[in-house]
Amino acid sequence: MTELHAPAPLGVPTSTRHSFHLPHLPALSMAPRWAALLLAIWCSLALNQAWWRKLAELSSEQSLSAWQMTLTALVLTAATYLWFMLLSWPKVRRVGWSMTLLVAASVQYFMLHYGIVMDSSMVRNTLQTNTSESLALMSSGLLVHVLLFAGLPIAALYGWVELKSTAWRRDLWRSALLVLTNIAVLVGGGLLLYKPMAPLVRNHTEIRYLINPLASVVSFSHVTLKPLFKRPLAFQAISNDATLGRSYGLQGMGMTAASAPAAASGNKPPLLVLIVGETTRADHFGLNGYPRNTTPEMEARHVISWRNVQSCGTNTLASVPCMFSHLGKSGFESRKFEYENLLDVLNAAGLNVDWLDNQAGCKDVCNRISHAQADQVASKALVERWCKDGECLDQLMVELLNERLQTVNSHGKNNGTVLVLHQMGSHGPAYYRRSSQPSKHFQPECTTNVTSDCSRGQLVNVYDNSMVETDHFVARTIDWLKTQQDRYETGLIYLSDHGESLGENGLYLHGLPYVIAPQAQKHVPWVLWPGSLLSRTRVNETCVRQDLDQALTHDNFYHTVLGLLDVRSNSYQSARDALQNCRPATPKTIS
Repeated sequence: MTELHAPAPLGVPTSTRHSFHLPHLPALSMAPRWAALLLAIWCSLALNQAWWRKLAELSSEQSLSAWQMTLTALVLTAATYLWFMLLSWPKVRRVGWSMTLLVAASVQYFMLHYGIVMDSSMVRNTLQTNTSESLALMSSGLLVHVLLFAGLPIAALYGWVELKSTAWRRDLWRSALLVLTNIAVLVGGGLLLYKPMAPLVRNHTEIRYLINPLASVVSFSHVTLKPLFKRPLAFQAISNDATLGRSYGLQGMGMTAASAPAAASGNKPPLLVLIVGETTRADHFGLNGYPRNTTPEMEARHVISWRNVQSCGTNTLASVPCMFSHLGKSGFESRKFEYENLLDVLNAAGLNVDWLDNQAGCKDVCNRISHAQADQVASKALVERWCKDGECLDQLMVELLNERLQTVNSHGKNNGTVLVLHQMGSHGPAYYRRSSQPSKHFQPECTTNVTSDCSRGQLVNVYDNSMVETDHFVARTIDWLKTQQDRYETGLIYLSDHGESLGENGLYLHGLPYVIAPQAQKHVPWVLWPGSLLSRTRVNETCVRQDLDQALTHDNFYHTVLGLLDVRSNSYQSARDALQNCRPATPKTIS
């Protein structure tokens, strides 16, 4: 039974009055600086398991002696202590320390079970994760881990330790001396460890992001504070010159786009569906030679599948804005301005453009065009059929295609339409929720969010079932496009934003820094259903099918879409158009 305490008499420090004691344990009274040191030691030894495990794995490459390992622990403790001392203000310290421990314990769990690292990209991705994705990451294992590694010290902090409140003038020099000692340990230890540690850090940059909780603190500060001291990038339009080249094929007869009649080519307006895939590995696509036929329906519809495609990033937030940019990966990451994107250019050229989402948003790509969240515009009957526990299967979007086409065409343009579908796809870790029962071809499958608890076979099965579901979703979209061919020249492009790790080398999910991420997180499928759009822009389909191993990246996506739709813009680069080599050379205009 919990012991009750009478109100403390006047004169007792307020920090003592607001504490409570664990039953049958005498209170331990100490200055905050010593409590901060104990917490730093706890973090170094108990909450840096991923760091110590990685050092052990790399011992064959660079073995540290006993004294070097001890010095490493001291440096970690000193650096963490300085963070705790930054939070060591009255009325703030307990809350700040507790939040640090909770974050550190949670991050360690994901480091140990999914192989993630807390760089800036992962922090950005975490901050933009929606509720359903967050809940999918919750598990009893996470709760137990947090209770053990954060709950115990927090309970001691609130129920056992009494933080003495002393006159700050008298106590300042003691705290300053301890802080300076830790700075000396950090600097001196860093210099002594430079020679043995530098090769490891250069060759395995991910280890710097395993330092817990400091990696999270630094990355979070970089994401949240750096923009406050940085001027926002000026916005530049690139769509002012965008036009539709509907006189394609007439220029060789001495006619220019300007002089040709508006309907001279006799073509029906284009209808292109762009599917932004989610977390799809190219090496698990049956179309790309995977031993399991995970894509039978797309194969039956004679799609074109490029096999050697690299993504722009390893998470949605990095990849999607990059793939819709005209700049390419290197240009996008080093840009000096914010620019309009592919959808803005298509819209300015006179096409109706719509974005339908079954994911956590378009990452600002669809801000200036028509867009909607699938479950927000679907009827109650459709939601009940395709959605469960706040998540929907991608097939819901197929059910909405007629409605979205009618809605976007009501804007008054009759030049053609581009519909973008953003999948939930194979987003982990709850892969078992990404496929309907008819798509669960491979058994037994992993039926838990904790992928590290499943066997390799179960994990591959459940992931491959999500591939089968995507195959069916794409096939149904193609079949819908076929019903529109009496009115439109149709086509479809499917391109995934990034791949996924499935336990290889202890890695799960995605989001590792690009330079150290395995190919599983960067090698993605790119599929084209030619429909009638290829012939509309004079692309030789046989030629395209003969070069499916050409090296492509997300850099090619923007320019390939413009070329396929015959949109003229100064931002278009024919060298980056994946289809350009299979078009006949355009004859010079006769003046």
